[in-house]
Amino acid sequence: MPTIAFIPLANMLFALKQSNAPGQLIVVGLLIWSVWVWTVMVTKLRDLGRARRTSAEFISLFRRERDPVALYLKRRRFVGSPVYKVYENGCLAIAGELDDISAGDSDDLLMGGMGDSLRELSARQCEMVRNSVERTVTDQAMMLEDRMGTVANAVSTCPFLGLLGTVWGVMDAFGGMAVSGAATLSAVAPGISGALLTTIVGLLVAIPSAIGYNVLTNRIRKLHVQMDNFAQEFMSAVQRAYLSE
Repeated sequence: MPTIAFIPLANMLFALKQSNAPGQLIVVGLLIWSVWVWTVMVTKLRDLGRARRTSAEFISLFRRERDPVALYLKRRRFVGSPVYKVYENGCLAIAGELDDISAGDSDDLLMGGMGDSLRELSARQCEMVRNSVERTVTDQAMMLEDRMGTVANAVSTCPFLGLLGTVWGVMDAFGGMAVSGAATLSAVAPGISGALLTTIVGLLVAIPSAIGYNVLTNRIRKLHVQMDNFAQEFMSAVQRAYLSE
């Protein structure tokens, strides 16, 4: 049984030796690309998992507070959470708008330490805070999608690179047969098997990349929706707490 398990690997090594130089170069390039893509997918999967956990923890704690800026004033930090970054920048925008009214300390203004009248925002200022929050949502979504192009390129390009190596190898095999004059299967079979290897390697790189890309984009989409929903929830809380009549 162990011997049978090594037969496909042995066949692939034999086919690689029979490949022409361009085919071998394509196979090596595809293998290097595969390592790169797997590194990106594993790293992104880890980062997105941490983002999902920390965001869920943050939202749970946020909903327990009556004041929308309470967690910010408590210096609670949730590293790796894109939802928290939306919240943090929203709180900074509120402090900036309140600071336009008075030169007091931002934390004092947010806590109402200098008078409740200083904690009021006009409709225009609330809209400025909303714009800041929405910009942060967009920025965080772009950060979540960082390096996803590498995986997408592997899905769309690797099969064609494999096909290129196969066509090139088949042409080379039949060209060699025409030169040697040996029109037998044994004369062209090694070259054709080497040529077909590039298609196999291309598919072995592209198929896991396609699965990984779908998994990652689905998780990114969920985080993006979560950020959009939180932005609306946060702004509703801010308007209840700060919007002047």
